[in-house]
Amino acid sequence: MPWEFHVLVVANVTATSDDLLEAMRKRSERGPCRFTLLLPAGGSEAHERLEAALRGMRKAKLKNVSGRVGDPDPVVAVMEAWDPMAFDEILVSTLPTDASRWLRCDLPHRLERLTAVTVRHVVSTPRPEPQASPAPARERYGVLAPLAAALTRH
Repeated sequence: MPWEFHVLVVANVTATSDDLLEAMRKRSERGPCRFTLLLPAGGSEAHERLEAALRGMRKAKLKNVSGRVGDPDPVVAVMEAWDPMAFDEILVSTLPTDASRWLRCDLPHRLERLTAVTVRHVVSTPRPEPQASPAPARERYGVLAPLAAALTRH
């Protein structure tokens, strides 16, 4: 069996971005590898976002993809998940510089110093959330609008 690299992918709001999927695709073209998506997030929707991201990765024909939710602090999440015998490199996906809290705390370089492995950084733009259907149109009362507004207040 050939050597297989294991890449820890650290992403939160950019976990479903096309930029991250492209970086993972390019990494897999360099040789056999497995990916573990680490989603540093809190809240009840974190597991749903993780499952949606994993479905997107599998749909993009990325093989050997698994995932887990970690501590909301990305450094703590990585250090809790980190096993130097299990992972060979880290791929960090952040928002663009002006919007990224992770870049303000220099996350890619901090992880590189803490783990002593190659940390690749990809700037991603998240996919827009699906828009809800517009609210139903209000009835127009013309000149009686002020009276209708006063009568329909609760």
